Amino acid sequence: MPVKIRLQRHGKKGKPYFWIIAADSRSKRDGKFLEKLGFYNPTTNPAQIDLNVDSAVKWLQNGAQPTDTARAILSYKGALMKNHLAGGVRKGALTEEQAEAKFNEWLESKKGTIDHKKATLSEAQQKAKAEALAAEKAVSDKRAAEAAAAAAPAEEEATEEVEATATEETPAAEAQATETPAEEVNEDEKEA
Repeated sequence: MPVKIRLQRHGKKGKPYFWIIAADSRSKRDGKFLEKLGFYNPTTNPAQIDLNVDSAVKWLQNGAQPTDTARAILSYKGALMKNHLAGGVRKGALTEEQAEAKFNEWLESKKGTIDHKKATLSEAQQKAKAEALAAEKAVSDKRAAEAAAAAAPAEEEATEEVEATATEETPAAEAQATETPAEEVNEDEKEA
């Protein structure tokens, strides 16, 4: 029975989530499998990968063939490296301790590159957020300035109108006030 290490799709439409499995090559993509080796979530940045490296190495040593994507994942997580070092131990080129030391050294360097990528992504995200906030604040300040500029001439026109109506009403009121006593006097004179 030819065994493949491949991905089995799960998740909603448009949001894939994969299990990394060892399965008979004749079984359906999402059908029966022999063993679940881990999972792979490509929707996050960086992608989330959880892999049982020892089980993957066991299947590789028993002749399982990984698909292209599964091979990339196994390489990324170090399963192929560990399988290669295990081959060196079987041939007598290295001891078990040397192989373990090389594998741990490789894992540390890989972890450093992943941490660096996460740090640069978070810095870029914070920088983009700060730029968006600054742009939004600039637009808000511009709108406030335009509203203040539009309100200032309206206030000036309103005060000018109030002053103009006050000055226009004052002479007319004075004229009425002066005319009223004169008319009263004329009426008094006519009666007498």
